[in-house]
Amino acid sequence: MKNKLIHVLLKNSPEWSLEMAKRIKKSFRNQKLAQQQKKGGFSKEDLIADLKKIGIVEGDVLLVHSSLSKIGFVQDGPTTVIQALLETIGSTGTLLMPSFPAKGRNKDYLQANPVFDLLNTPSAMGIITEEFRKMPGVKRSLHPTDPVCAFGPLAKYLTATHLGRITPYDQESPFRKLAEKKGKILMLGTTLNGAGTSLHTLEDAVDFVYPVYDDQIFDVQIKDESGNIHQVQTKVHNPLYSVKRNCNALVPIFEKENVLSKGKVAEAYTLLLDAEIMIAVMLKYYHNFGVTMYTPYGDKNQLA
Repeated sequence: MKNKLIHVLLKNSPEWSLEMAKRIKKSFRNQKLAQQQKKGGFSKEDLIADLKKIGIVEGDVLLVHSSLSKIGFVQDGPTTVIQALLETIGSTGTLLMPSFPAKGRNKDYLQANPVFDLLNTPSAMGIITEEFRKMPGVKRSLHPTDPVCAFGPLAKYLTATHLGRITPYDQESPFRKLAEKKGKILMLGTTLNGAGTSLHTLEDAVDFVYPVYDDQIFDVQIKDESGNIHQVQTKVHNPLYSVKRNCNALVPIFEKENVLSKGKVAEAYTLLLDAEIMIAVMLKYYHNFGVTMYTPYGDKNQLA
């Protein structure tokens, strides 16, 4: 009930008050980072120890959503975070990160950017993802709104079939393939509300009851790593439905069903999810109760 009330209050707060709150929060965070820097900050070894403690193991196929500022002051910044992740999963593991180009709504982004350049269109998902995108050997999926970067033995398999998918989270997407490979999703200083993109796999797995995709279909050009141009079509999420999401309200269900565990890496609070179990649980609760990120308490509010 408390989380539901907070969600309602945030949705109905005036824009100026939300912006002021963000600025105050950022100021406090910058002060804390400066204090940590004076003390030397967090090392790669510190991060590896915490990653192992929360359940990341050698051989994991791991999709990471991250916020560098939430982790704290890290020695050598995003490079250290990436190296810590790679060393924890080892040479047999595969690391994935989102490299979505839009900071805001995909609909607005595509209206202004009808061309996606695999090698040169930057990631808007934070400095760690952009550093990872530019790393030698990283593969990036050919999707104009929801491209994923991957490094490791399964990188090509996970990213190769994203091209031409009219919706980005179907069975050929990196998100569904992650579940097939019994992968994990790490929310490193992020939340389901802020970065729960894999929740969309439910929408593409069933005849989804809500019109979450916009009526407009976009024609987009994709330039691949060899310079070849691919003409594709894609749907984007309906902004009118996007504002109805309350992803964090799904956390109790995921905890109950052993989808999710909580932990901490440096200063960042984390969620670690089992991708395979997550899609199975989402399907179960959707069919039994009508649970979605838009109706997290059921279609008749029966789980409230």
